[in-house]
Amino acid sequence: MRAVVLVGGQGTRLRPLTDTTPKQMLPIVDVPMVERVLAHLATSGVTEAVLSLGYKPDAFIEAYPDGCCGGVGITYAVEPEPLDTAGGIAFAARAAGIADTFVAVNGDVITTFPVSDLVELHHARGAAATIHLTPVDDPSAFGVVPTDDDGRVLAFVEKPPPGQAPTNLINAGTYVLEPSVLDLVRANARASMEREVFPALVEARSLYAMASDDYWIDTGTPAKYLQANLDLLKSAGGVAGSAVIEGNVVPPSFVGSGARVGRGARVDGSVVGRGAAVGEDAWVTQSLVLAGAVVAGGAVVKRSIVCADGAVVNA
Repeated sequence: MRAVVLVGGQGTRLRPLTDTTPKQMLPIVDVPMVERVLAHLATSGVTEAVLSLGYKPDAFIEAYPDGCCGGVGITYAVEPEPLDTAGGIAFAARAAGIADTFVAVNGDVITTFPVSDLVELHHARGAAATIHLTPVDDPSAFGVVPTDDDGRVLAFVEKPPPGQAPTNLINAGTYVLEPSVLDLVRANARASMEREVFPALVEARSLYAMASDDYWIDTGTPAKYLQANLDLLKSAGGVAGSAVIEGNVVPPSFVGSGARVGRGARVDGSVVGRGAAVGEDAWVTQSLVLAGAVVAGGAVVKRSIVCADGAVVNA
């Protein structure tokens, strides 16, 4: 199975974290987000992926010179200009010569949803496209997707006003697509899956969906990006062997290779990236200290992201 992974956005909601780094290259517990996404796709049988690049493409190309990421073989398609979701998927799929059923995902979504289940439903229904849905408390910021009992999508309502959504199930950013869907997108044209392609497939009665309550988070804001790191601590916490721990590390926490936690310091339910330093008597709680960042002695960091350049983003 092949996949298209959208990683071309500028990540404006995550600034200043994305001023120099594409958001999908930001770490989730010391591993780049794009690696987490691709490693998860590999568990459902994805063996090859094309990354749809736009913003700072060299960061990805230089990070994976051997053409492998997360156990998946990767190639690249660099958009000449921002093409939006449908335009980006179509551009990358055509560049890679995809001619069979394929998976497409938003590269800033972390989920445990098994994509193989979506593929199975897609083939069972003979769908042109099948999308993953997830429940949220407030669907007004998302694409809302009501379905019938067979999973056929009845409408695709993009960002309905608060209190007017027909369901709390939203588009979760994972799709199984037939190559015929690409015919709905003009070559090198800007187009939206949510506003153009999916409504056209609803009209053709060929769009299906599967809802699940598997873990799912859109990492597009500092608060959600931090939360994704904290959530993963439950399974990925620990202390790298080369870290220097003179203070106290309270699980679930992670301290990366070459990092230092000074005397009297306390790291509590937090991530300290590789080469970072937490000074003496400092307290870091429910926070993310990025690689190479320094927390001064005696400082208190709570629900925040500390950057290598000294910037602190409250989350």
